[in-house]
Amino acid sequence: MGKKNKLARFAENKTLPNVFQPTRDEALAEFPLKGKWRQEVFKNENPIVLELGCGKGEYSVGLGKAFPEKNFIGVDIKGARFWFGAKDALENNLQNVAFLRTQIELIDRFFAEDEVDEMWITFPDPQIKYRRTKHRMTHPDFLERYKKILKKDSIMHLKTDSEFLHGYTLGLLQGLGHEIVSAHHDIYGAPEYDPDTPLLREIKTYYETLFEAKGKTITYIKFKIK
Repeated sequence: MGKKNKLARFAENKTLPNVFQPTRDEALAEFPLKGKWRQEVFKNENPIVLELGCGKGEYSVGLGKAFPEKNFIGVDIKGARFWFGAKDALENNLQNVAFLRTQIELIDRFFAEDEVDEMWITFPDPQIKYRRTKHRMTHPDFLERYKKILKKDSIMHLKTDSEFLHGYTLGLLQGLGHEIVSAHHDIYGAPEYDPDTPLLREIKTYYETLFEAKGKTITYIKFKIK
């Protein structure tokens, strides 16, 4: 991505009605939309679904098209990436899709207790090196942050090309007593996949397409934080 294009997308994001870019100081204070996303942003009482580390926002937009009865918020620190999703949502008049620019470790600063109904984590950096363990998006510290804002028994989804992260997360969930609803080691190569997630294979992120082209296996876990 050229520097000029990146700067242009950052600038345009400031004008898009479905993009929210609070400063860190605003996050550490009292974010005005915390607890008010339904009323102030979506103007309805529908469930809120987050896509964490949304990249270009393909899942947020794809799910928004498929489930107009739900509200979707893509979350990422890289605004020049989710600019694509924000523009796509506006061009398709998807009033149930928005984007939030922030670090995932601050997620509980932006949503109130029980405000979120479901979460997707799509192709996060597996942070394989041991010293990076705490940065894995399924690390216990992150799970505790998610639990603060999720309704009880809410579904979480992890879709990744990293067999390492898939295995790490399965072991972690089992060890901490969380509920694994289903787990698949190869959602495209295996004949079965989660029947409750019809778009698991239909919606693909930019990175997923690249991983598939390289012959990498795509894995999936559906779970609940207890």
